[in-house]
Amino acid sequence: MKKCIMVFVSLLFVLVGCGSDDNQDNSQSELEEVTFVLDWTPNTNHTGLYVAEAEGYFEEEGLAVDIVMPGEAGADQTVASGQAEFGVSYQEAVTEARVQDIPLVSIAAVIQHNTSGLAAPVDKEITSPKDFAGKTYGGWGAPVEEAVLDALMKQEGESVASLDIMNIGNTDFFTAVERDVDFAWIFYGWTGIEAELRGEEIDMIYLTDYSDRLDYYTPVISTNEQMIEENPETVERFIAAVSKGYQFAIDNPDEAADILIEAVPDLDEELVRASQEWLSPKYQDDAARWGEQSETVWQNYADFMYENELLEQELEADQAFTNQFLPK
Repeated sequence: MKKCIMVFVSLLFVLVGCGSDDNQDNSQSELEEVTFVLDWTPNTNHTGLYVAEAEGYFEEEGLAVDIVMPGEAGADQTVASGQAEFGVSYQEAVTEARVQDIPLVSIAAVIQHNTSGLAAPVDKEITSPKDFAGKTYGGWGAPVEEAVLDALMKQEGESVASLDIMNIGNTDFFTAVERDVDFAWIFYGWTGIEAELRGEEIDMIYLTDYSDRLDYYTPVISTNEQMIEENPETVERFIAAVSKGYQFAIDNPDEAADILIEAVPDLDEELVRASQEWLSPKYQDDAARWGEQSETVWQNYADFMYENELLEQELEADQAFTNQFLPK
């Protein structure tokens, strides 16, 4: 009888164990799969996403999120066409898309204020827009670059016509300024911090120091109109998880850096930690909550683009973004 009981108990444990595995498999299969497309190689702009993945925030919201690199089409086209549900974009790109009837929508601002600007090694002696005259700027070939440079130079009595503009594509900033150009457009939170760590002094001209209209959202998280219309609950759950991820990065920059480093081990650990420390307070900054966007900010930058003939028509700013999915 004892043998029978022991065999029965053993079988019971086996059956329970099998049932447990089946439940786990079912639980995993019940997660809704969505794709998120990065704009570039992973960096601290993206930390909240990797935190949401590592801390289980996506899973808590019933999502299995595949974070992928952009292909040749780029994040904007991939998201707008519905080949991916979400991605990283920029206010300037969403603005251009909207006036061309491309259904891209910004659903959260990753960083509350524009932390980008024009940077040059100190030996180039470029400390204000008037110093651009006679120099060579290295950019990525977008028309908005020339318009911004011209707007800044005009404030100090110079013209963009006196500037040589070169398309350097994906060339690294440090390589470009050593080899081809005098200055370039960077995000200080990554490239500027890298310059500090390398001991290479740079002069930084922030766009926001010269015009309120250039204090736009860069980067943002985007989706498409079809997702908003047909799957609003998915969008809400995704943003709920991402918001928790960025809040974690705001509150715990060191731990957030650890998570990003573990997820992307090829990154420079020292750079990630220093960048995260600098950027974490800037995610939310003076906004009531992380991700908040203002129609005034969208309208100001759209007006700047329209006045500089970068848009064929005026933007309907209230259609380009939404705060409806942010946690209350």
